Amino acid sequence: MPVRHAVHSAQQGKGGCGKSVSTALVAMYKISKGELPLCIDTDPLNPTFSNYEKLNVRQLNIMEGDEINQRKLDTLIQWIDEAGDRDVIIDNGAPSFIPLSSYMISQQIPALLYEMGKQLVIHISIVGGQAHDYTVEGFKAMVEQYPSETRFVVWLNPYWGAVESDQGVPFEESEAYLMNKDKVDALIRLPTLKKELHGQDFADMLENYKTFDEAIEDKSLSIMVRQRLKQVRALIFEQLDLATVI
Repeated sequence: MPVRHAVHSAQQGKGGCGKSVSTALVAMYKISKGELPLCIDTDPLNPTFSNYEKLNVRQLNIMEGDEINQRKLDTLIQWIDEAGDRDVIIDNGAPSFIPLSSYMISQQIPALLYEMGKQLVIHISIVGGQAHDYTVEGFKAMVEQYPSETRFVVWLNPYWGAVESDQGVPFEESEAYLMNKDKVDALIRLPTLKKELHGQDFADMLENYKTFDEAIEDKSLSIMVRQRLKQVRALIFEQLDLATVI
């Protein structure tokens, strides 16, 4: 069966690194192209993705204590199958990172999805600042352990500082990336925004769980705020246009 549709799964063991932002942005992008993705939030502790009302996100708690509830995983696979020709976008919580990855690899879920005509695309956020090395280790673990049917998109998030090591090596020049770049289909660079202008407007939009369309059409916001949000949207969506797996 030809693979035509993607299952986008955001995974990272570090909370607060922009994982839910990446899923929301992919969903907004898909909708801007006239698509209707199926959005699913499996994060039981911090269901950020499902707070975006306009994205019609379904919630599914796949964890039972520290373990994956395999019946809930059955439900997830069923939902993916029922999505038909729609792409699926899944936000997975940091607590489920290790057990979910272990389960998906041991149960050969990427191969199963491939047989269903679905391409598993894992989205990994890499941050600057103190958590940089931790997020890079998460990237290495996933690209080295997941099978060849899996594709990867890396999101570089400069919110906490330049996305580089303590030695000043940018992620794109790091050994972790260079050794695995053949498995990475796209590097999405979230723009470094002036905190008091574009950065504040974008942060406010995300904190209020609004989509770009909602915020830009919101007449209660000033013309210049909406103009800056249009500019931020263009900076991000232009990169997504170039990512063939998105």
